[in-house]
Amino acid sequence: MDKSLRILMIGAGAIGGNTAGLIAKAGNDITVVTRHEDTAELIRKNGIKISGVLGNFTIPMKAFARVSDLTGLFDVVFVATKAYDMPAVTKKILPLIHEKSLVVSMQNGICTDEMAAIVGEHRTVGCVIGFGATMVERGKLIITSNGEFIIGSIAKTNQPNLKPLQEILNNVFPTVISEDIYSELYSKLIINSCITSLGAICGLKLGAMLKIKTARNIFMMIIKEAMNVAKCLNLQVPPYGGRLDYYTLIKDKTWWSRFKAQLIITIVGKKYKNLKSSSLQSLERGQLTEIDFFNGYIVKKAQEVGIETPINSRLLEMVKQIEQKKLDIKVENLSLVVSKE
Repeated sequence: MDKSLRILMIGAGAIGGNTAGLIAKAGNDITVVTRHEDTAELIRKNGIKISGVLGNFTIPMKAFARVSDLTGLFDVVFVATKAYDMPAVTKKILPLIHEKSLVVSMQNGICTDEMAAIVGEHRTVGCVIGFGATMVERGKLIITSNGEFIIGSIAKTNQPNLKPLQEILNNVFPTVISEDIYSELYSKLIINSCITSLGAICGLKLGAMLKIKTARNIFMMIIKEAMNVAKCLNLQVPPYGGRLDYYTLIKDKTWWSRFKAQLIITIVGKKYKNLKSSSLQSLERGQLTEIDFFNGYIVKKAQEVGIETPINSRLLEMVKQIEQKKLDIKVENLSLVVSKE
């Protein structure tokens, strides 16, 4: 591996902090930018503390609170901010990248179009994150489950060499280079749109939520609408995680296929019963959600191809109402989604 590459990680939360820490642990030259000066000072003084399925580590890190404090050019920049913060942050890195720099979108949802509009398609790399992580407190992180990365260039021609980036991320988890990263991102977007929006409106963890038949039905409706959009976009959606096949789920011509779909969703709920919607966590902290980049993205693409997505549109509307304190988070909201149909 080329250890001379200068690497920048913007964001030191659950994903950014764990990824940066393990890249640094492997001896790479990486700098992290956090939102707060006290967090940067904490990391400079005590390092990033990582625990969980990969072991316990304390990793010294170079850390800053402002992009403007950085000098020189970086070969790889990971942007691990909230989706709605990505455009403003990415504009700030323009003085710090060169023609062959790679800028990696590590957001939930699909942000590669907006990123490419700032740094160019030839620099923009999409990334599907397949591991679980959480932040206990600033500078103290846990990796909760093993996984992988899937990366890919969005450039239509003259695609960059992603092997060095793959080698960097292999220090964290096995990394696959995809020839169609947009399809991979869309596959994750679908399951995120199911989990994050439903959790946000009802306030339940995934296991409790998917015990409710109405929630399971809405889950299926979100998937069907998203797959209708994919069909109009001529997009072949791969199974999420190599296992959750959306094409199988939406086959409902017989009672048996409908039963199997309900069973699969129930099993997902049992396996990840303690999973809490990221949007629900944001709402509980008084923050905005990333709903525009989940269900909102499906609605936007549906409008572009001229079809309707009433369930995703309704969920987008309801989460916005909760953000604006016009609607309370409650289980009864699930029935409102369907009754509005």
